[in-house]
Amino acid sequence: MNYKFKIIPHERFSDIIPLAFELNAAKVSMDVLKSRFEEMKQQNYECAGIYADDKLIGISGLWYCTRHYVGKAVELDHVYILPQYRSKGLGKKFMDWIYKYVKKKGCNSMELNTYVNNYPSHKFYYNEGYEIWGYHFFKNI
Repeated sequence: MNYKFKIIPHERFSDIIPLAFELNAAKVSMDVLKSRFEEMKQQNYECAGIYADDKLIGISGLWYCTRHYVGKAVELDHVYILPQYRSKGLGKKFMDWIYKYVKKKGCNSMELNTYVNNYPSHKFYYNEGYEIWGYHFFKNI
């Protein structure tokens, strides 16, 4: 299989929706996701994709900002690879590609959130050199 990593152009953001929908276990409707991704185009957001030939099989959002404690940073968001493509070393290759890409853009650090009960992701990110620095708190308003 021929895998490619690349930034998904804004005009192709509709390709992201099915994967984001699956990641969120259908907690957010397709229409809401479409609306939100349209809005995200106007913000400091990019989305990296993994392609198997021409099929999009994985995604990771990239949010850029400057943080007072590390400088220019990127926060990975909605990292997802279709289940049938997991456990083949593809996640590591994707993270390596993202690391090199954001480093060229001047980022000093990478951050992410992962759900507390997603133990396989915890192991994966520990192996990638991430450290837990705190807790992510959330409140609906």
